[in-house]
Amino acid sequence: MKIKPLSLRIRIFLSMILLVLLASVLIAAITIYQYKEQTNEYNKGRLSRKESSVKAAINYWLNSGTTFPLEEKYLHSIFKDKIHEISDIENLEINIYDLKGVMAISSQGGFVKSEAPKILPKEFLKKLSTSINHRFTETKVINKNNFQSSYSYITDGKYKPIGILNLRYVQDNTAQERDLEEFLYRLFMVYALMFVLAIILAYFLSSYITRSIKAVTDKMSRTRLNKRNEKILLTNASSEIFTLVNAYNEMVDELEESAVKLARSEREQAWREMAKQVAHEIKNPLTPMRLTVQSFQQKFDATDPDIYDKINEYSKTLIQQIDTMSSIASAFSNFAKMPTQKCEELNVVEVIKHSLDIFAEDYIHYQPEKEVIITKLDKVQLIRIVTNLVKNASQALAEQKEKKIIITVKESKQHIIIEVADNGKGILEEDKDKIFEPKFTTKSSGMGLGLPMVKNIVEAYGGTITFTSKLNKGTIFKVVLPKR
Repeated sequence: MKIKPLSLRIRIFLSMILLVLLASVLIAAITIYQYKEQTNEYNKGRLSRKESSVKAAINYWLNSGTTFPLEEKYLHSIFKDKIHEISDIENLEINIYDLKGVMAISSQGGFVKSEAPKILPKEFLKKLSTSINHRFTETKVINKNNFQSSYSYITDGKYKPIGILNLRYVQDNTAQERDLEEFLYRLFMVYALMFVLAIILAYFLSSYITRSIKAVTDKMSRTRLNKRNEKILLTNASSEIFTLVNAYNEMVDELEESAVKLARSEREQAWREMAKQVAHEIKNPLTPMRLTVQSFQQKFDATDPDIYDKINEYSKTLIQQIDTMSSIASAFSNFAKMPTQKCEELNVVEVIKHSLDIFAEDYIHYQPEKEVIITKLDKVQLIRIVTNLVKNASQALAEQKEKKIIITVKESKQHIIIEVADNGKGILEEDKDKIFEPKFTTKSSGMGLGLPMVKNIVEAYGGTITFTSKLNKGTIFKVVLPKR
């Protein structure tokens, strides 16, 4: 199944909507990323501030409060009581390790179990000794909580390391997350409003942009070679549309010139063909007339006792050929002029019945649906329609043993329907498209003007003439005329 391509208007509309959606998604993603970065920076800064405060308290305690020597082996005794006090003040977990990474003392005691390692990994000690400030931090997720830890040296009064200070605290991002949710909610409301406005704006903007293109499309779809086409006049349009319109208007001018030339050529060709046909038909009776005159001239003998009989025979031959020429001229004259309608109120059933009186064949059957069907038509033209169709039907039965022609007439609310059916040889498939063309005939005699003339009469009334045919079974001609 082939998918129909989207129109330009829908593409513009969807593009604007997708642009707004993409912008909202990108801004939301950038906002979330920015909030996370700010939260991480805040937590790092907070840990750094707490570390500075704890170190200041420890240095003060080491310089003035403790009575134990400032050596690594006395770390537990030095901070036995002070570590809990500092932990309570700063509200964080404090662990102190010796220089080998073994935990000396922790502020988490009693029933509160610490997640801090009892012995620091060797890579921790290496990082601490090799870092520029002799300090490093790490973040871990324990039981779905983010723990931040910092490691730094505890020094004596001569800046000699005597232990490792480890500070741990749980990141509380509740306030930041609440701010983020509130901001995203407001952002969603703003973009929801913008989305609705974008739909409205995209609809009208796409309509405005494609209005000129639609006008061009409508005009081009109605462009025909056989009629006068209107040019497109636009006042507000882009330069690209103006270029397209100008190209279309130039094409209309060229098309009109081509149509005029084509019509003139067709008329000239039709008249040439008609002249050839007239000349051909007139030559047919002229040849026997010439031969008759020459024969009479050669054999004329005034003393012949049968001279008067021969003159009569000669005259009859000439009169017969002259009548043939007259009928040819009348046929072309009747075909060339449009039928002049002299409408009068008449009974179609009765007129058709009288028109069939000239046919004496007993295989012609007339079957009207009603006895009276009244309408306004030209009586002469109605007779011409019926007689031509019946005559053609009779000629189609020339080779049939059991001949039959049925003429029916009926009426509907708005039309009169006349049908002439025969059981003749039918019409060949290749001849069906040419049956109403002037000069086309399948008979050995005739000029092929009967059916074209009938078609002219029927169409002059605004009616239609159609036919159905099957080889060796027959043909049905159907004439539909509007009631008046």
